[in-house]
Amino acid sequence: MEKTGTDEGIGWRIARARKSRGLTQQQLADRVPCSKSLIAQVEAGHKPASQALVAGVARALRVGIGKLTGQPYDDEPRAGRIHATIPDIRRALLAWDLPGEDIRPRPIDELQKDVARLSAFGRDARYGQLGEALPGLLEELTAAAHAATGQEETQLYALLSEAYTGVTAIAYTLGYFDLRSLAMERVEWAARESQDPLRVARTQWQRSTLFLASASYDKGAKLLDRVRRDIGENIAQMDEPTLSVYGAAHLRSAIFAARKPSKATAWAHIDEARAAARVLDADANHYGLEFGPSNVAIHEVAVAVEMYDGTEAVQRASRIHLPATVPPVRRGHYYIDLARGFLYHGDRAQSLDALTRARRIAPQQTRNHPMVHETTRMLVELERRRSGSLSGFASWLGIT
Repeated sequence: MEKTGTDEGIGWRIARARKSRGLTQQQLADRVPCSKSLIAQVEAGHKPASQALVAGVARALRVGIGKLTGQPYDDEPRAGRIHATIPDIRRALLAWDLPGEDIRPRPIDELQKDVARLSAFGRDARYGQLGEALPGLLEELTAAAHAATGQEETQLYALLSEAYTGVTAIAYTLGYFDLRSLAMERVEWAARESQDPLRVARTQWQRSTLFLASASYDKGAKLLDRVRRDIGENIAQMDEPTLSVYGAAHLRSAIFAARKPSKATAWAHIDEARAAARVLDADANHYGLEFGPSNVAIHEVAVAVEMYDGTEAVQRASRIHLPATVPPVRRGHYYIDLARGFLYHGDRAQSLDALTRARRIAPQQTRNHPMVHETTRMLVELERRRSGSLSGFASWLGIT
């Protein structure tokens, strides 16, 4: 029976896209590259697709990632306030150089408070509230920045760059990849106008995610190498904001290396990030990077998962105790990765438990993450006698 709507999984979509290109499983595997057996298992629903495989197949078949994941998930029951904000956000991005003549911006201290409030929405993964507040604030910040001069002008552009970053968070979560690329351009433009070299370096770290999504791992790694080279390598002489940018660049480089995969390089980057976190000595949130010992630990699990090493992920997770101060957006992502790790490790009960924890911590993030859908589909496939908890979770995602 042909699958439709939410019954379609990533493996089924890969098979359909491959066949439409007239390729065999071996030919697709050669283009990714990966083993034919991996393509066959994923297409048959016997093995979950990793983010690396999805990106590699999308590049090989020249299709958007959303074509394979089914994002954005804007069909019922997932449609609602969060997706309804996207048209207004798009309009605000298009007017980046056309400040509204009828807008009378509030004083800069009030705008700073609003940007901080919206940043808190992002840290808490409250994307519906973030999306509703962003368009008006973007328009007001645009008008204020274009009208200002001197130090206030650069401060306003820094705030505008941070606000645009909120758009990238929403676009990434929901799977609006074109919007994410456009927002990234706005982030970089405003950061350069702020005349803050570290903020610009942070935008290059952020830009690297586009190379992850396109499976351009060598170019992404090269970009991050340049970020670190530009800010220096002597961590003993770095202040806290510089340590955060430097350490975050190593963490992202570890993910790139894991995707290739290059195990030794990935763990070497983790070690470098851990050294920077020790100098920092505590979790921090400079430039919204959330860098510190907790984020290094989170990335240890992520690196193992990216390399399909569930046992390593589970072992590392057993030594991790995230403090309550770690924001929901990071804790939610950690449990999403850990769920995949438990699945690869063969512990389906713990995998579902991790997904449930992610839902409790960051429901909007969890509901819209393609790896949550992929992990849940695999659990459903493997569980002949499906528990009520698994059925309820699948239903919450819209999986039938």
